[in-house]
Amino acid sequence: MPAAEAWPGWRGARRDGHVPWLPEKLPAVLKPLWEKRLASAGVGGLAATADVVIVSDRNPDDTMDIWRCLDAATGREIWALRYLAQGKLDYGNSPRATPLIQDGSVWLLGAMGHLHCVALATGEVIWEQHIGRDYGRVDKGKWGYASSPLIVDGRLIVNPGAKDASLVALDPATGKTLWQSPGEPAAFASFIVADIAGQRQLIGYDRTTLGGWDPATGTRLWTLKPRRASDFNVPTPVLLPDSRLLIATENNGTRIHAFDAGGRIIPEPLATNFDLVPDTHTPVYAAGRVFGIWEKLYCLDPQNGLKPVWIGGDSAFEDYAAILATDDRLLVVAKDAQILLIDARAGEFKLLARLRGLADEQGLYSHPALVGRRLYLRGSSRIVCIEL
Repeated sequence: MPAAEAWPGWRGARRDGHVPWLPEKLPAVLKPLWEKRLASAGVGGLAATADVVIVSDRNPDDTMDIWRCLDAATGREIWALRYLAQGKLDYGNSPRATPLIQDGSVWLLGAMGHLHCVALATGEVIWEQHIGRDYGRVDKGKWGYASSPLIVDGRLIVNPGAKDASLVALDPATGKTLWQSPGEPAAFASFIVADIAGQRQLIGYDRTTLGGWDPATGTRLWTLKPRRASDFNVPTPVLLPDSRLLIATENNGTRIHAFDAGGRIIPEPLATNFDLVPDTHTPVYAAGRVFGIWEKLYCLDPQNGLKPVWIGGDSAFEDYAAILATDDRLLVVAKDAQILLIDARAGEFKLLARLRGLADEQGLYSHPALVGRRLYLRGSSRIVCIEL
């Protein structure tokens, strides 16, 4: 059996889309271990351990957020958190941010700004905030609050996007504000943490720029403004093993940036690929290559100017898909719920297997979770557990 590493938050245990294991082949026929109906459509990612799965939902009247904790083995609901969360956003009003599980608690951020710390075992609310109202943000943006919470060095990082609190660190146990950093309105991408040239830093977007922040103090360390304006800033930055940074957006392409001796980004990119231009999909780094989707699957060489190693065409590759990776294989979960297993090391596009994950799905934006052999998929109105 593969190691049952938890999928505790956005893009897994390290926010890089990597898992300890992927199968050598897929089941010939889809036979879910369990399936549970949900009350409404949703786009928020899943978080899971060997015991539980956390999934977001909305009530049928579209006035309340619902967070459900399900038994990982059976789909039975263990607890649910409901609260009033009214508003109107593009692509619906359900939560976008992936829950964060750590040390027996789970942090839940809704699209309207409601933030709860909840006991994982019981669903009891430990503390709650509204990160827009409490920090004075005027508007939520067209898609609301979408950046998934992150804990770094004992600090819970969220980005209210308020003038005096663009980025905020909270005590995870109490919700007390530890620091707040002034700045611009929030973007929609999630943050990562990196150690570069001896400088530990948070890396992520505000509405118009990429930046680095000191996680201990909230001091902004550097700012990168793209050449072309109006990126949505949804894809997450990707740290490459040599402390270079991969970023990908729809107006500026996919780029690699280096850092100076002080850990500040160098504005001129080392390499740019103007064909891979995702507006919501986050690429992955695996087997020494960069893999990303924009109508095709691009395999790019980060050591050779982001030139293509190969480009794969398939009906599953549209404008969005999620990729899970090991250094041997990729598991692509497409927007229409096709599941593709791909050789990550091949010299050409090599499809190993294909499985239809959910019937009649055309807009699967929720990032899946994989724990051990169990793959959890959230469709428009259901969650399914598949054993690979």
